[in-house]
Amino acid sequence: MKCQKCDKPATFHITEVINAAAVELHLCDEHAYQYLHQNDAQSPSDAGNHSIPQEIVEEDRIEEDADLKDMTDELEESDFECCPCCKLSFLDFRKSGKFGCENDYRAFRDRIEPLLIGIHGAKTHIGKRPARFHSPDSGAQLVRLRCELNDAVATEDYERASVLRDKIKALEEKAKE
Repeated sequence: MKCQKCDKPATFHITEVINAAAVELHLCDEHAYQYLHQNDAQSPSDAGNHSIPQEIVEEDRIEEDADLKDMTDELEESDFECCPCCKLSFLDFRKSGKFGCENDYRAFRDRIEPLLIGIHGAKTHIGKRPARFHSPDSGAQLVRLRCELNDAVATEDYERASVLRDKIKALEEKAKE
């Protein structure tokens, strides 16, 4: 996970309760030091040790407060948006850390992508795949075919639905090999 202030790895993960709302901070060593010592930056005991001028600390604190308020407001607005399939709200996802169905990735895409980039450094998979995994888009193709199948059934186009059903079965069998 990256620091919220710079691109260094976050080594400090701080949760503060501000006005009955939990706010998480992910900071590198340098920014964590600044954050944790913002109140005692001018104390006499720190005068000879790495003291940070009060103006810089105050400026950083004001900037942090504004950033945290914006982030909190955005989260509160999006908390009550729900997945159309499983009715999971974004707030429920934030509390549990688990999705209710595969469509949640699409429903919450705008809020999930920054999380993935912050945690993994990319929004697409980078790394090894299971040996039985045949193609990088077989999963996406299955999702697309299932959506088309649902549309075909909804419009009562049963001939197209049977063709799509057969394609889905063939892909699933190929994935089991």
